[in-house]
Amino acid sequence: METLTPREQEILRLVGRGHTNDDIAAELVISPHTAKTHVSRVMTKLSAHDRAQLVIHAYETGLITPGQNV
Repeated sequence: METLTPREQEILRLVGRGHTNDDIAAELVISPHTAKTHVSRVMTKLSAHDRAQLVIHAYETGLITPGQNV
């Protein structure tokens, strides 16, 4: 597994909180296409097949915790 950049960790944190690509784009002031590219790169690096696996990874690694503000 490759190491995530700080930006990719930020993307993973937002995905873990249930944000869509459009939500991520608005939050980070980037285009939806760029958000989608970031999510795809994170999925590739983590060998995740879908967003649900990204959420699981975010919880298992402590990147997000239950009850955190969305």
